[in-house]
Amino acid sequence: MIRYKPCRSAQTTTTIVCMAVVLLFAPRAGADELPKESLLPLSMATKAVQTALEACKKDGYRVSVSIVDRAGVLRAMGRADGAGSHTVDSSRKKAYTAASLRRPTTELAELIAKVQTLQSLREMNPEILILGGGLPIDISGDVVGGIGVGGAPGAHLDDACAQAGLDAIGGAPKIPSAK
Repeated sequence: MIRYKPCRSAQTTTTIVCMAVVLLFAPRAGADELPKESLLPLSMATKAVQTALEACKKDGYRVSVSIVDRAGVLRAMGRADGAGSHTVDSSRKKAYTAASLRRPTTELAELIAKVQTLQSLREMNPEILILGGGLPIDISGDVVGGIGVGGAPGAHLDDACAQAGLDAIGGAPKIPSAK
């Protein structure tokens, strides 16, 4: 005797296909969600650089201004006509330091002067420069980078120009008052 296998009904086939699709696209239990990070757009970085350069120029200072992202990678940079070549590196390193340590570099310099055991912060990384003129870029409570200014005749003047750049892009104030 020959036996025939009954074919599946259309309803059973549809149910199996639907279950397979659901299982295929369902989130896996225990899978970690990737973290979300805010990025500093290039347009904002260049606006901050230009504003800081103009603020220093208005006061007669020839400076360089650098913006780095949260990882310390250069995002934008400008060097005023006549600014010393050393200001390029100093502005970038100040921006790096402010972004990496998430504090104004003037504040760090003052802290190190008061607490001698913190001197080793200066040697933590060859890119760190603990000298006034670097400010973290804090947008809505999230540090997205740093701005550094080098070349004005005093750290408080570099700070003021950096703050002008922050103000232009809606960054949180990092120094009590500009100048």
